[in-house]
Amino acid sequence: MGSKCCFCCSSNDKKVDNQTQSGSNNQSNQPDSGTQKSKIIPDNQSNQAGFEPIKIVNNNNCIIAVIDINNDEDIKNKKRIINSYEESQRFFYEKNQNKERINEDEITNSEIMIDNEVIPFSYFHQFNEKRKYTIKYSFKNNLIKANYMFFECESLISIDLSHLNTQNIIDMTGMFQGCNSLTNINLSNITTQNVTNMSGMFFNCKSLNSLNLTNFETHNVTDMNYMFSGCELLTSLDLSNFNTQKVTNMQNMFYKCKLLTNLNLSSFDTQNVTNMGLMFFECKSLRDINLSSFNTQKVTNMSYMFYGCESLTKLNLSNFITPNINDLSYMFFGCKSLKYLDLTNFTANNIKDSDKMNKMFEGCKSIRKENVICKDQNILYYFWKNNVF
Repeated sequence: MGSKCCFCCSSNDKKVDNQTQSGSNNQSNQPDSGTQKSKIIPDNQSNQAGFEPIKIVNNNNCIIAVIDINNDEDIKNKKRIINSYEESQRFFYEKNQNKERINEDEITNSEIMIDNEVIPFSYFHQFNEKRKYTIKYSFKNNLIKANYMFFECESLISIDLSHLNTQNIIDMTGMFQGCNSLTNINLSNITTQNVTNMSGMFFNCKSLNSLNLTNFETHNVTDMNYMFSGCELLTSLDLSNFNTQKVTNMQNMFYKCKLLTNLNLSSFDTQNVTNMGLMFFECKSLRDINLSSFNTQKVTNMSYMFYGCESLTKLNLSNFITPNINDLSYMFFGCKSLKYLDLTNFTANNIKDSDKMNKMFEGCKSIRKENVICKDQNILYYFWKNNVF
């Protein structure tokens, strides 16, 4: 390879920024879309001159994807087929015992085939016909990090990870982020027992209408913020197998999952979560949700938590104990169908700034005083202030 890996910033590239979304209490009173600039590797990795395939072709450690080239614009412009972010690029390189690259300028651990033809390694590829192509990514050694692996591969419609060895992977941050044409992900044999970060994993997978995560092992995961954010076509999610006892951040987890009607969170242990801000923001089709397993004693931020959940008719939050809460602003804003609300153990003793309870119940047009269970006078004041009764 003739050029070293380098990084550039593009104003159009976005990513989940884990440092800024790690549960900070410094929340503004505007919802966070979760989009930040991302460093990506440009298309300077191909060694077209003198290219020699490395002949990995590993059927036991590979990914199969399908890309749909369906218009003239797709042919005119190169399409992203894989991505890398900072140290996650290690999955392209083989390392020696000192954990250093064997050759700075040589791709040695990965190989890409398109329709059974090995191509020079590149993050982008020029397709010449309008049709579907099969892409195979083979790896000699097991991956350690897969963060942002398919970041903004916008033309991929299917990804099959059932033949990928994931037992050593510790980071899946933004793995499929921005794959907005993706309709199918096969995760049937994926192993996630060592993964610690799943933030933004399916962020803005706008075309996904189903997702089977029944084999996910999440007992070591600490960050799930933005995990399903922007999955606009998902109608149901069964996360009953999720072990969330180590998770600290669930901010924006289901942000704008607009068609979600069924959400099973019965196994969620949230004893260490500090941030639930915007967690169900604009889940407009969600009619009922069981949060009886939630432990909220460490949560400091619930701002915008149910903002725009306009189909919710009842919420039983009697198990919500909130001694550390400091932001409830816009929490139930726009829950226009809400008729029953149980806040039996809810307290706002730590909130001194009125802005942190601003518009907490505004737009809750259907609720009546007799159907609200709450002992905290400060919270009841905001019912009155928002003209709920």
